[in-house]
Amino acid sequence: MPSLAALTAFSLIAFGLAITPGPNMMYVASRSLSQGATAGLVSLIGVLIGFLLYLTLSAFGITALVMAVPYAYDALRIAGAFYLLYLAWGVLKPGGRSPFEPRPLPPHSPRRLIFMGFMTNLLNPKAAMLYLALLPQFIDPARGNVLGQAAVLGAIHITLSTLANGSVALAAGGISRFLQQSPTWLKVQRLFMGTVLAALAVNILRESRR
Repeated sequence: MPSLAALTAFSLIAFGLAITPGPNMMYVASRSLSQGATAGLVSLIGVLIGFLLYLTLSAFGITALVMAVPYAYDALRIAGAFYLLYLAWGVLKPGGRSPFEPRPLPPHSPRRLIFMGFMTNLLNPKAAMLYLALLPQFIDPARGNVLGQAAVLGAIHITLSTLANGSVALAAGGISRFLQQSPTWLKVQRLFMGTVLAALAVNILRESRR
């Protein structure tokens, strides 16, 4: 088992990432608005499968390979940062849209929803950074089974992410109606989300390789 200090620190980081708007939350919210809360929750299944894949890769040593090759780590970090900047610009630019603004999307089958949720998470730089760069830092081989420690930390993050994104799927309609009736709050929400995404990107670019 990881130490209590490691569990606490990782839980705080995982919670912060879970409630920060990103590709997963935007996809789940969009699906809930266009196809109903059930579609949002089905899409979330694909997101969770993506997390499990990242956790498996991290626990079985892909992390060691990425961290051992400076160019691989830098490529992941820079690509992730620019993707976040792209998302931030999409929200902040004139005519940009909030994930809680209704938009026409074609209805998809449950299988398609799960696949899209999986691909959205697989290409999510936040998930990649968490499992390939952050999670291994909270594993201490001296404390026993590394795979077991990774599983515990991964379970914490997946639980927090499920609660956050599941809440968004269920509440997206109510949030959307409130924002549509309150244009000022809609602008504030867009500004907040865009600023957070941009700040994350800048922070990733400023990180030095450990």
